[in-house]
Amino acid sequence: MCVREIKGWTEVTPLPNQPDYMRGVLNLRGAIVPIFDVACRFGGGTTEATKTHVVIIVAVDHRIMGLLVDAVSDILDIPDDDVRPAPGIEDRSDNDFVAGLVSMKNGLIAILKLELLLSVDLPTVAENGPLPDETSFPSPDPETEK
Repeated sequence: MCVREIKGWTEVTPLPNQPDYMRGVLNLRGAIVPIFDVACRFGGGTTEATKTHVVIIVAVDHRIMGLLVDAVSDILDIPDDDVRPAPGIEDRSDNDFVAGLVSMKNGLIAILKLELLLSVDLPTVAENGPLPDETSFPSPDPETEK
């Protein structure tokens, strides 16, 4: 319910003194949106973004952010009962990013805790203003949002 839109990769404006996974910002219909490199955030190195990469625009804790990912292959509606807890691994702080796992016929899908994955001091939507045309997106229900 956090996803607002999916768009093709476009170059971003880098900002000084940011973590490696913070690629920069882009202007999305008048709103300045920070773009995070998900692979880099998990220690996979900086993504060499191409026109086949996509940015998933999400709203997390009243903040609008973009996630640079390799691709989006499907959009799924997963019942809460299908989400299983992730097994604990001692001394691994990156395990905190996983909210749960879902078993699919082709393997497992990790459900991420975006609020932790993207934790960095950024302006809130109230400070930036909402995305133009944001009213066209359904507001997430706080009771069911994950």
